[in-house]
Amino acid sequence: MNEASVGFQCPECVADGRRTQRSTKTIFGGSTAGAHGYVTITLIAINVLVGLLGIFAGGLGGVFGGAVGGLFGGNTGITEWGAVYGQGYYPSLDMLGPAGVADGEYYRLFTAMFIHLGPLHLLMNMWALWVLGRDIEAVLGPLRFAALYLVSGLGGSVAVYLFEPYPGGAGASTAIFGLFAAMFIILKRLRRDVSGLIPILVINVLISFVPGISFWGHLGGAVTGAVLSFALAYAPAKRRNLVFGGVLGVVLVLLAVLSVMQTAALQNFVPA
Repeated sequence: MNEASVGFQCPECVADGRRTQRSTKTIFGGSTAGAHGYVTITLIAINVLVGLLGIFAGGLGGVFGGAVGGLFGGNTGITEWGAVYGQGYYPSLDMLGPAGVADGEYYRLFTAMFIHLGPLHLLMNMWALWVLGRDIEAVLGPLRFAALYLVSGLGGSVAVYLFEPYPGGAGASTAIFGLFAAMFIILKRLRRDVSGLIPILVINVLISFVPGISFWGHLGGAVTGAVLSFALAYAPAKRRNLVFGGVLGVVLVLLAVLSVMQTAALQNFVPA
């Protein structure tokens, strides 16, 4: 027998109770393990590690001298390997031709969300991820938060590939704009005040129009994040997993189809 606060309990009864007791869930049905922010911390660690590799690979050119008036870093071996682009410049023909993703390097649509142009670019995105990620992960749970983040980043990369294949782009802001959209929808679903979030959203939208920053990447990430978070927040509680899984599957299939169609379009021109 096990001593309890009142009397004693048999070990078999305790074991049966643990097997039949439902685990604690968040308001949206996710695991409460998200309160620890493990996924957010892991994502930040991966981004920082890749950022350091990019700086070392590019020397001083990997730190500054790139976009936004030279404040962001330049291209490095890391960006050349993993950034999103679908066209390259062919000097002999003085024109653009298929390259990168259009040459079958579809992994770039995923790796681009972990690559940054210098430390300032990295710092800005990681600060936003730290502020937004912990709260959203705590509400959605780690697995759903990871799916929201990664698929939002993928949606932003596909948007860049579709509308800005040259020069393309990279950065976690594609996924982070998905988090911005998710935070807005979650707050509205919980009937919380969103007035404090609106100025931040407006500022980030305006930043999207700054030369050197990918407007299409931000828009694609925000739209994808909005669709996924809407499915999570407004689906019937008893069918939330089914609805979210279905929407997630449809989004992934749509992104894949759009990517293949864009590749076919870009390959219509093949430089000699």
